[in-house]
Amino acid sequence: MTSRGAGTAFSRKNYRLSTEPEKSKVTGIVNSRLLNDYLHRVFTSADGNQPAAAYRKHLTFQNLQEHLDRLLAEENGSEDSQDQVAEGRLGPSAVVLDHTSGFEGLLLVDDDLLGVIGHSNFGSIRATTCVYKGKWIYEVLISSQGLMQIGWCTLNCRFNQEEGVGDTPDSYAYDGNRVRKWNVTTTNYGKSWAAGDIVSCLIDLDEGTIAFCLNGISLGTAFDNITRGAGMAYFPAISLSFKESVAFNFGSRPLRYPLVEGYRPLQDPPVADLVKARKLLGYLKNVIHIGIDVTEGKLVEKDTSMWQLQGEPTVLITLAHIFNYFSPLMCKVYLVEDVLMTFLLSILERGGSVEAHPLIQQLLDLMWLLMEEYEVHECLKQLLMSLLRAYRFSPIIPDLGLQIHYLRLTIAVLKHEKSRKYLLSNVLFDVLRSVVFFYIKSPLRVEEAGLQELIPTTWWPNRFTKEGKESKEVKEEGAEERLRRRAYERGCQRLKKRIEVVEGLQVQILKLLLNNKDRGGGEASRYIFLNKFRKFLQENASNRGNLTVLCPPEYMVCFLHRLIAALRFFWDGHKAKSPAALSSEEAYIPPQLFYNGKVDYFDLQRLGGLLSHLKKTLKDDLAAKANVLIDPAELQAVTMDDLDEDEESATSTAQSQRPSAALAIGGALARPGWLSSPTLGRANRFLSTAAVSLMNPRRPLGNLEKIKVRTLSVEQRTEEDIEGSHGNEGLLLGRPPEEPDQPITENSLLEVLDGIVMMYNLSVHQQLGKMVGVSDDVNEYAMALKDTEEKISRCPKRRRDIHEELLKSQKVFSEKLNHLSRRLAWINVTIYSKEKMQDIYWLLRVCIRTIEHGDRTGSLFAFMPEFYLSVAMNSYSALKNYFSPVNSMEELPGYEETLMRLAAILAKHFADSRIVGTDIRDSLMQALASYVCYPHSLHAVERIPEEQRISMMKNLLAPYEQRPWAQTNWILVRLWRGCGFGYRYTRLPHLLKTKPEDASLPSLQKPCPSTLLQQHMAVLLRSDRDLAPSFLNSVLNQLNWAFSEFIGMIQEIQQAAERLERNFVDSRQLKVCATCFDLSVSLLRVLEMTVTLAPEIFLDWNRPSSELLLRRLAQLLNQVLNRVTAERNLFDRVVNLRLPGLESVDHYPILVAVTGILVRLLVDTDVQG
Repeated sequence: MTSRGAGTAFSRKNYRLSTEPEKSKVTGIVNSRLLNDYLHRVFTSADGNQPAAAYRKHLTFQNLQEHLDRLLAEENGSEDSQDQVAEGRLGPSAVVLDHTSGFEGLLLVDDDLLGVIGHSNFGSIRATTCVYKGKWIYEVLISSQGLMQIGWCTLNCRFNQEEGVGDTPDSYAYDGNRVRKWNVTTTNYGKSWAAGDIVSCLIDLDEGTIAFCLNGISLGTAFDNITRGAGMAYFPAISLSFKESVAFNFGSRPLRYPLVEGYRPLQDPPVADLVKARKLLGYLKNVIHIGIDVTEGKLVEKDTSMWQLQGEPTVLITLAHIFNYFSPLMCKVYLVEDVLMTFLLSILERGGSVEAHPLIQQLLDLMWLLMEEYEVHECLKQLLMSLLRAYRFSPIIPDLGLQIHYLRLTIAVLKHEKSRKYLLSNVLFDVLRSVVFFYIKSPLRVEEAGLQELIPTTWWPNRFTKEGKESKEVKEEGAEERLRRRAYERGCQRLKKRIEVVEGLQVQILKLLLNNKDRGGGEASRYIFLNKFRKFLQENASNRGNLTVLCPPEYMVCFLHRLIAALRFFWDGHKAKSPAALSSEEAYIPPQLFYNGKVDYFDLQRLGGLLSHLKKTLKDDLAAKANVLIDPAELQAVTMDDLDEDEESATSTAQSQRPSAALAIGGALARPGWLSSPTLGRANRFLSTAAVSLMNPRRPLGNLEKIKVRTLSVEQRTEEDIEGSHGNEGLLLGRPPEEPDQPITENSLLEVLDGIVMMYNLSVHQQLGKMVGVSDDVNEYAMALKDTEEKISRCPKRRRDIHEELLKSQKVFSEKLNHLSRRLAWINVTIYSKEKMQDIYWLLRVCIRTIEHGDRTGSLFAFMPEFYLSVAMNSYSALKNYFSPVNSMEELPGYEETLMRLAAILAKHFADSRIVGTDIRDSLMQALASYVCYPHSLHAVERIPEEQRISMMKNLLAPYEQRPWAQTNWILVRLWRGCGFGYRYTRLPHLLKTKPEDASLPSLQKPCPSTLLQQHMAVLLRSDRDLAPSFLNSVLNQLNWAFSEFIGMIQEIQQAAERLERNFVDSRQLKVCATCFDLSVSLLRVLEMTVTLAPEIFLDWNRPSSELLLRRLAQLLNQVLNRVTAERNLFDRVVNLRLPGLESVDHYPILVAVTGILVRLLVDTDVQG
């Protein structure tokens, strides 16, 4: 199309214009009379009145442009109105944040200079424009609900890292985090804000007042009598703490809540353009509404919802004239939001499915046909940004109608193939935080969200004791409570149905993005999505990403569930077409994805160390097992230092493997899985890969042709690289012989599944644990209310003052519980529902199958990313701890089998020499320790094959010096607890009388010993004459160290306590002291277990090591008894101090353990004698 302007004329070549009447039949242009009537009906005057036909100017396409110019110029007095608006304001007409001079501290400001993120302790920034007269308003879109102070300041205000807006004399602020207002001093004001809220800041410089609104609801006047006069002008300003973020709207977009009469936005709306755009939209509506019946020679009314262009030249040329003026306007964000988005939303307001409104698709076709490409791109970008903003910052109402409205329009736009592909390629993940579309925010204020109408009756469980534990006494539910519970559950079901509507729309969006059949005009949507999705994961996995692109965990949780639903839809759809493929219930990731370079795992840690080193050390195994040759260009040169370390590591590994095939490496203390660094020490890396290469004898190379592979970046991949074609297996290149030759599903879906597992590991698990806090709050308040009601019942009638205070407390607790129980209903539906639990369970089973398939490949198992094992452990933990009591894991299909398969993985891999990362090894050990704590999971361990059980016990009995021994020792203790002397308690006996509230420590579960695993241990100790002495010597060495450390620490504590000056013992020192004591007790219990199960190790003089072991044991027991039982000794004095943190330190635990060993030795000596 030619460039646009006031004097633009359409070329006849482009539009085939015709002035000759005889050509009308050929071109489709209607006769001049009908055309004149049509154009006058479409292009009405501003007052809407049509002049009589005799006085109307005859319209043709030749003079239409002149007529249109005249219509658009009518009543356009915008210049005068803009001059009036500017009075009382100083600064640029386009108001933005002053990122050059008007800030304090480190801040990240968006490209449009309207969004800001705190990057220091308390950064402040102001706008470029100030006001000194009149009434003004601006809006702040709250993206995070942390510490911020929003309001107004003067040019003279000086801020720093401690003082911000509202902390100086001429600055005024509202703080919704602490629910206060600030002007040097502070008082209570307003309501608490939440992410997704909009704060309106109003200043009236005629009356001298400042007020604030939250989501359009006035919070009242915050300040009056503010300083005015010569030289006093106020700037919009904000101070915010680290990582808090907001976006300002000074008027560059329509205000969301412009309801306050007389107040103007700081930035003037584009009045002239608005008038013009609305007129042009009216003409466009007329074209859609009016049809031409050529055969009858008259104009007819048409059903606008089913309008189609159908190649009518008259209509097309008319539209071309409209779009000639309309297109440039649609590049401006204000007009897109105010005119275009409003119009498109009105089309969908008639109800019905999105498919029932093809008009939006027709309009998008017109845009691509009649607008310049750059104009369509900008228009679509602004439209999606406006939709995202509207969805994110819409208040929660009972039927979620606003959210549904915006999602429906998003779906309608994305249904248009060309628009979808452009948005996917350039906008959804590049410009927008599009994951917001899949998030359903949780209302902080349940009253405004209408939850009181949805859930009129509240209820909470009363089955907790004062210690917060679940009461074991099953109490009969009263009739009144049963009615309340059922009414509450009905309310929760009503809420669930409404939220499911939103979730269904969100899944529809993902189904459109995962469409792989729309290959018209280039790559299918799914492959564009895959590349963007991978980049999104990389930004969030690196922890080095810009704060503006990092996805908040709460968004990631919702995105994960919607993506699982869409993925399973396509997976099972493929299964229906290809019966040989696997269903989604059998889904797993084949192991070749981890080493063939087709999927980028960034710098994420592999089980065997760094990928670059694995490629060097296992290149022969790759060639032999998978017929894969690594591209030589990818094998980086190894420095001389690395080579030396490699040789030393190989030698040490070969030596260490002789006594036992599964020695663990390193002895670092356990760290949480989410803190694991992307790289380990070089020694560990080389040690691991050298060990892996020795594990399997190399096979002679087969006759199959070797395939040279190289790692592809996300941008380099094509559809063929993913799906494969003509003998190319795509993502499945390099199938190992252990992997079945069976189709799984479409390769692209495998990569989506891999990304879902990675997402869970990045932040979903952490967020699931965080949201449990609301349930804990409900339990605490329920206990407080129950306690208060008991006090009311016991309160003497004469003490009215106490009775009144108790009634006030009861009212506060009841109101808080009503609020929390409704909020908990929302969280249970959106995060902890049965369907969400099934998603996490499905993910657990996917990880288990993936690990099992990877394990069969031998040395190539080292290529698997660590996060697969982490997700397997964490998802089981989430199912067990986070979803109950609302949903029970026992009800899940195949639960027992899944528990056993996970137990087999933990039992095998906690000491797997192919796994080198100390963090993941510690996590496996801790998961196994947790597994043997509970009867249900312990039985799962007992059900794994006998060979695996024996191997696990052998690994647990390996000498402690070679690895982190504390966790191993806890596992053995837990297998024994309940069988030892005086070792059946669940509450610490010595605290029951003095401090009953401390007697129940969280680590003291009900004993559940395993006689089966004890028998395996006994057989191993008896049969392997080398294993028993090496194991016991290491236990005795650790006991000697732990008890000596404990004694040294209590000496320091005693000395500090005896000093005259006031001394405070460091809490960390007390914690370490208590840990050393607990370790000593647990090591003694392991010795008791060994003496009981295999006494001949100490008492059979035919064994060469028996006498030495018995002597060492006797010396250590003697040392313990001397230190603990001597009269008025150091141990007594420290125990009597009753220091917080040393509750577990007492005579009882350690003396009963020593007694148990001595009793067994005496009994078994008699038997042997």
